[in-house]
Amino acid sequence: MKEELEKRLVKGPDGVEFEVEPLRDYYCEAPPTVMPAAYSNIVEDLFNWARSESIWILGFGTGCGAIEMRPLMTPRFDAYRYGVQWRPTPRQANLFVISGYLSVKTLKRAIRSYEQMQNPKYVIGLGSCTINGGMYWDSYNTIKRLDEYLPVDLYITGCMPRPEALLEGFMDLKKLIKQGKAEGANQYAEKFEWYKANQKRVIHDWDMPDYSW
Repeated sequence: MKEELEKRLVKGPDGVEFEVEPLRDYYCEAPPTVMPAAYSNIVEDLFNWARSESIWILGFGTGCGAIEMRPLMTPRFDAYRYGVQWRPTPRQANLFVISGYLSVKTLKRAIRSYEQMQNPKYVIGLGSCTINGGMYWDSYNTIKRLDEYLPVDLYITGCMPRPEALLEGFMDLKKLIKQGKAEGANQYAEKFEWYKANQKRVIHDWDMPDYSW
């Protein structure tokens, strides 16, 4: 991976060689910026209502929590009736659900996935592992508190939370969005240097751009 990111010469279809620098050419170097509210409170309320009724999830399951998300797609729980559905890529999602524990290696992937999502976006930490490391709290390689590395709008507690708890969590997130209080993405932009310093403190082999969307 590191070799692929190094500056090198590439030959084009016409036989002409040119230099590419992947970290500069393939990624955006601009840091995140705070997304301003609409010019009118009424318009912003309308936007927030629409956002709350269209929750598209990118699931990041590294533990048993991912198992509890699957029943929500079945007729018994039917999360789709609440405007909740799952998407395959970060570009199509506005809610990042992280379940199970994060190691240093998987934290790197979580950061990149989150930064590829478009604003406005939200994060739910699912289960005890994202809050305090869960049963892996004393592991040298486990991230103990997710909100030190990514902005968490809502935690759903338990080990593991049942599907009913997930639905209740989605309803709580909807309320926060409608009230204009789900400001995790703006918080990430405002405290970007703090988050990035925390990320680099635990990821010693940092081989990504500082902002990779």
